[in-house]
Amino acid sequence: MPTPAASKTTALPALPTSKQPDLEIKDAQLIFEAVWQDLEADFGRENLRFPKEIILLGGAPGAGKGTNSAFIASARGLTCGPIVISALLDSPEARRLKDGGNMVGDREVIGLLFRRLLRPEYRDGVILDGFPRTKVQVECLKLLVSRLHALRSEFYQTPLSIHFRQTTIHIMVLFVDERTAITRQLKRGHEVKAHNDEVRRTGIGELLEERPTDYDEALAQRRYRVFKEQTWDALQSLKEVFHYHFVNAQGAVEEVEQNILKELEYQSTLELDPRTVDRLRSVPVAKEIIIHARQELVKRLDGYELEHRELFAKVLEFIEKKIVPIVICHAISGVAHINTEDAVLDDPLALAMLIDVFSERGYHAVVDLHKIEVPERFDPATGLIKCRVKKVYRILIRFHGSEIRRG
Repeated sequence: MPTPAASKTTALPALPTSKQPDLEIKDAQLIFEAVWQDLEADFGRENLRFPKEIILLGGAPGAGKGTNSAFIASARGLTCGPIVISALLDSPEARRLKDGGNMVGDREVIGLLFRRLLRPEYRDGVILDGFPRTKVQVECLKLLVSRLHALRSEFYQTPLSIHFRQTTIHIMVLFVDERTAITRQLKRGHEVKAHNDEVRRTGIGELLEERPTDYDEALAQRRYRVFKEQTWDALQSLKEVFHYHFVNAQGAVEEVEQNILKELEYQSTLELDPRTVDRLRSVPVAKEIIIHARQELVKRLDGYELEHRELFAKVLEFIEKKIVPIVICHAISGVAHINTEDAVLDDPLALAMLIDVFSERGYHAVVDLHKIEVPERFDPATGLIKCRVKKVYRILIRFHGSEIRRG
């Protein structure tokens, strides 16, 4: 995965806190460095432990970010709730900034977000709903990833290395067209209004937020176009840098969930540390070894018949007389355990034949060799006990059993 170049940390003057919008700092490098210096001063470098996985969830109004964020978290095994940027900007920290006469621009968004990301509950991963939205925020995200790479290198050979694993950034965009977005916004407005009217009438329940864009088609249309002109461009600019997932969110909830699952299939090379990936390369991926499993099974069985006919015949006779009767007795449960000392299985090739025969017949067979020392003779003069080794082959046969009763 391409990564931005690491940047040097330099001392910078304090940022102005004027209420005037024209004095807001727009330089991403200045903003990032100021925020980072504050974090180092308040937490210490060794405690700047950001999430292992960050999912940037973006989408047009009405695309279903709120509806699908819980499903995405479940699919990735995340137990924490998402960080919703609009809610973060209404947090006590943000309100204190506003009450102090400060505007909440990119500098404040980045500062609030980075501090929130350091919370322990987000250590394994988190969804960010509504970030980034501006070019400055995009650049600050790139700078953050560069700094995390630097921290990872710094602490890699130390006892703290587990806290500085390689961070994976996913961009997930839920997309719907303009007509669908407007229709869903207006439908949501209708449902919220009906709910709130009922709450006001009965006094039962909690009022939901009523957005002006959910009641006015022109405003809903404008909100969609603002998304396309600003947020869409911001997310697209990261497409070549981070893992990008474009999800068609036009259909029903179940269909969208399947699209999400397909996009988020586990890929170790995207998530593991590169050194870990190299260490694991010698072990084949299951998907790779099953691609030609059927053809290889056919080739082996034909080879047994053509090249090892005598042993193959013995194995089949053993299966027919010793195993099949027991398997038939377990037709309902679909699980048969057989212990045997039959010498035909002493040949490793015979064990392979047995497993392949059952696989071809639609069973799953597992064979385990258990060695037991059996006392044979005691020497009174030396006090030694001579034992012989008894080989017991434990065979487990599984198959789809019969359902006798239903309901």
